[in-house]
Amino acid sequence: MKEEILINSTPREVRAAVLRDGVLQELIVERVSRRSLVGNIYKGKVSRVLPGMQAAFIDVGLERTAFLHASDVRQADADDEAAAADIRQLLREGDQLLVQVLKEPLGTKGARLTTFITIPSRHLVLAPERPGIGISSRIEDAAERDRLRDTLSELLPADSPHGYIVRTAAEGVGADALQADVEFLDKLWRRIRRNDAGSSAVTKIHADLPLAVRALRDLAHHEIERVRVDSDSCLQSMREFAAEFMPQLNSVIELYEGRRPIFDLYAIDDEVDKALGRKVSLKSGGYLIIEQTEAMTTIDVNTGAYVGHSNLEETIFRTNLEAAAAIARQLRLRNLGGIIIIDFIDMQSANHRQQVMDAFETALASDHARNHISHVSPLGLVEMTRKRTRESLEHVLCEPCAVCNGRGHIKTPETVCYEIFREILRQHRQFPFGELVILAHDDVIELLLDEESGSLAELEELTGRPLRLQAQNMYSHDTFEVVPM
Repeated sequence: MKEEILINSTPREVRAAVLRDGVLQELIVERVSRRSLVGNIYKGKVSRVLPGMQAAFIDVGLERTAFLHASDVRQADADDEAAAADIRQLLREGDQLLVQVLKEPLGTKGARLTTFITIPSRHLVLAPERPGIGISSRIEDAAERDRLRDTLSELLPADSPHGYIVRTAAEGVGADALQADVEFLDKLWRRIRRNDAGSSAVTKIHADLPLAVRALRDLAHHEIERVRVDSDSCLQSMREFAAEFMPQLNSVIELYEGRRPIFDLYAIDDEVDKALGRKVSLKSGGYLIIEQTEAMTTIDVNTGAYVGHSNLEETIFRTNLEAAAAIARQLRLRNLGGIIIIDFIDMQSANHRQQVMDAFETALASDHARNHISHVSPLGLVEMTRKRTRESLEHVLCEPCAVCNGRGHIKTPETVCYEIFREILRQHRQFPFGELVILAHDDVIELLLDEESGSLAELEELTGRPLRLQAQNMYSHDTFEVVPM
């Protein structure tokens, strides 16, 4: 399969798109206004020690001083770390120390810090000066855990001062990939130490890579055909990074100089618009309905207009096979995480059911986010989880509708008409008036003048006052006012 990465860069936003055979598989968006601080490393200065809270406020150059608890302060003596040390024995006002952001500033609270620095790569996390090897608990296969531990142990010097955590993404990868990550993290840590040594307090020492460079680190692999970017500055930073850490990729990075916007090459913006909708059409005529809620995401498969060429069971089987591939792509494209419930169309044949599940698992294999298919429930629903790696595409690009307050639907004109009738009666019983002016959307006014004209005439007769209608297209469909004059 032909894979490539497109990078679209503007001053306020960078977008990275992963394509396979010209079809969008994943989109990552990073905006200046929402850039995360988590993972950033600072050389901070203790501004205040709080014995009662066993914490300290650290000035790292942010708008508010950051918070560091005693339990997040690393001590030189490992035995002391096991004991509960008094914050006054660990820090004093004016002390300088290297800290990393654990949690973003929230409301009036500053960022939460730690001195237990960790630096991630694609498959590993470096724990500087804390020897040992840990394996992600999400890698459940005991043989695979042993293989990864043994492989990494062979790659590291016997006297290595650093520890490593093997990430979930490393499951199934070979020694070459782990070796590349070890070398990358070693170079990066040495750079951080140099920056620390040469900097004064209250300075940012290291920030997570910008999206364009991060796309190389996390998304590019040895089979990637090319990486195209439409910005000279991004191209420069990507080539510098590749030259130092991933030299095998330097030859595939190129500047896009076409007159059309780079994302127009594969109609990516159209694909993004589709990915923000509930309905996903399948080539056969079937479709998916995807509902994202706080608790879970549900996906319903429907045959739609597809009638097949043989019997009903074969039609359902073909629709479910196509849906399995489409669902895997949509999970990655929309970056849906957490609990996911899929309602494939019921199949009578056990063989067909197994083939659909096999196809679904194969389609999920290329997803770099950890996923786990639990089982098929007694109701025939496929239950799975997918690790949340970042906010979903919908949450990044959208906000709750101001009209329906995020419900995803609004009242029909007929419903609004009946609400207007009740409001007219309420005002008739409570207030004297000369006439009532009804302000509503044009669709509602049209219904009042057409199908509901008889009901409106009865209300005029009941109230003994004229009812005047006035269309307001600036109103939403379910907004109206009944104004006494």
